[in-house]
Amino acid sequence: MKAADFFALPPSLAEFASFFPAEAEPWQWLRAIGPALAALPPPDLWAGLPPGVHLQGPVHLASDVKLPAYCTLIGPCWIGPGTEIRPGAYVRGNVIVGAGCVLGNSCEFKNCLLMDKVQVPHFSYVGDSVLGNGAHLGAGVICSNLRLDQKPISVRTTERTYETGLRKFGAILGDGAEAGCNAVLNPGSVLGRRALVAPGTVLTGYLPAETIARQRGQVTHLPRRD
Repeated sequence: MKAADFFALPPSLAEFASFFPAEAEPWQWLRAIGPALAALPPPDLWAGLPPGVHLQGPVHLASDVKLPAYCTLIGPCWIGPGTEIRPGAYVRGNVIVGAGCVLGNSCEFKNCLLMDKVQVPHFSYVGDSVLGNGAHLGAGVICSNLRLDQKPISVRTTERTYETGLRKFGAILGDGAEAGCNAVLNPGSVLGRRALVAPGTVLTGYLPAETIARQRGQVTHLPRRD
């Protein structure tokens, strides 16, 4: 299982490419977020911010990032062009966001990588996770990143179990993957490209590409694209 099976780092994040090898296991990218941000030069100082926007630490914002009346952005973080940040968003360090994303109202982001056109519009938690290009989380989706017993997190597939060695690990979403409203992605959840989690579903483990996970563990395949 390698990162290239799930997503390709977009051109908007090309300066970070050396930190995120395509042949690595996708959860290994989580360890690289902090070092990738630490390698950046100091950010430009912003002037004329809305009075309710609080910046702390090294915060890199593209010039056309849309800022709300109030939010909290704690660095290190890097937010790419055309991204919209909505009221009450809380970025809590070690966050890289690509182009054209939405960081939604009352959403929290911590140690995560969001590629281009990721949509997290309402009331979600994204911790220790990687969201591929065009991934979408419905309202209230939680990427749970810590086991109740706080043991290291494993990824289980039908073929084998991968020992990640990570105590904090939320979810991996491939390009175009989505989770419906109020779904919970348990620690170590991995969704293939265009995999879908139905609203209200609690998912654990690996969901193959182009399949749908529903409540009570039912998994169905999406129609193939020509």
